[in-house]
Amino acid sequence: MTARRLDGALVARQIREELRGRLAGLVARGIRPGLGALLVGDDPASAVYVRNKTRTCEELGLVHETRRLPVTATTDEVIQAVRDFNRRGEIHGILVQLPLPPQVDARRVLDAVQEEKDIDGFHPANVGRLVQKRPRFVPCTPAGIMELLARSGIEIAGRRAVVLGRSDIVGKPMALLLTHADATVTVCHSRTRELAAVTREADLLVAAVGRPGMLRAEHVKPGAVVVDVGINRISDKGAARDLLDPERLAEFERRGHALVGDVHAPSVAAVAGALTPVPGGVGPLTIAMLVSNTLRAAANAG
Repeated sequence: MTARRLDGALVARQIREELRGRLAGLVARGIRPGLGALLVGDDPASAVYVRNKTRTCEELGLVHETRRLPVTATTDEVIQAVRDFNRRGEIHGILVQLPLPPQVDARRVLDAVQEEKDIDGFHPANVGRLVQKRPRFVPCTPAGIMELLARSGIEIAGRRAVVLGRSDIVGKPMALLLTHADATVTVCHSRTRELAAVTREADLLVAAVGRPGMLRAEHVKPGAVVVDVGINRISDKGAARDLLDPERLAEFERRGHALVGDVHAPSVAAVAGALTPVPGGVGPLTIAMLVSNTLRAAANAG
């Protein structure tokens, strides 16, 4: 058996076309949505994400601005940059790119984002609304995953779901969304005992732990749907030989690096019923949902 490929890039293109129409409708009403992004330091993955966000905004014609602060920035300096975006009426959505440097208090920074502009859904008020199933903004990666599952015809209600990872960004909101969709949900983490025994119960398995190739065939129930949220850059040849198929291994040899997920794709693809690729799976959907949330924020403000 070879797992069905869940093509996030294709679904993201469909969503972007829908967003184009929503944006045109807002502009016709005199509302020009604006996105402000804050990037602190020079984390390579963050730079890629912001670059892809910029490309998508330009493709759609969305007003956007990225402010960059040095890696030495203090918590107060980052909060001041957030407040500058808060005050500007032409900025409807604010993205604080994570991770922040270790000296910056990420919680204080995220709490400083005006909740009506918190398009990542990280402000405590927006987290509370999500818990109560009346969200203002749904965190972008989990929202994108739900879109992917729905548009791929994958049933959620009544199924056993396991979320591997308990971060505020992906794991916790993902578990909430699946619960709201009537799945029976288990959240696993670094302290979970007999992990493989738990994950093998899942009809739907979401991996979001940030460890390359951690989830292997022995963790997966035959026929399960597996969503790989991980984006990990590898440059070690031994890891590449283990984690990459021959085509991607040849690409690795040319470039000297590659992106891989938290799922050991070569082994899991032989067991799972469906699997998201890395790259081209969840990543493009995250950016599409970021734009969607920005349009929602602009409509709410207008």
